[in-house]
Amino acid sequence: MTTIELIEVGEPSTPLWLPLFATLVPAGFPSPASDELEGLFDLNRILFRHPEATYLVRVAGESMKDAEIHAGDLLAVDKRMEADHNHIVVAVVDGDCTVKRLVCRDGSWWLKAENPAYPDYEITAPENLRIWGVVTHVVHELVPGKLTALLRSRD
Repeated sequence: MTTIELIEVGEPSTPLWLPLFATLVPAGFPSPASDELEGLFDLNRILFRHPEATYLVRVAGESMKDAEIHAGDLLAVDKRMEADHNHIVVAVVDGDCTVKRLVCRDGSWWLKAENPAYPDYEITAPENLRIWGVVTHVVHELVPGKLTALLRSRD
């Protein structure tokens, strides 16, 4: 099972206003970017739709690597969202916490790993499963060590 560290979010008291540019940035052949500012956007509205019911977790392990969720990534998890087929969820199975994709196959529910090296888990005893929320966003660090250093500095 994947190990996670819970990080409380709380109510964002101050909006995090960031500039949002109207021009899309191509990920293929480079082209000049426009300086046309569309406006300001509160990042909290994207990451924390239900801030009172959202928490952050850090991921350990590589069972979700094919979903681009890697060890050290930060997940925003919404406890208010109802988990459904194909959602990535934080679940507790027989007391162990894990991050997996919830899927329905032929009338049975499964927690599916997104790495062929890990087995899927059929939910045969729903009373032994608790869904702690739906993963809504992944913060994947592109500057190694920066996220870890920021999280350590909060202590």
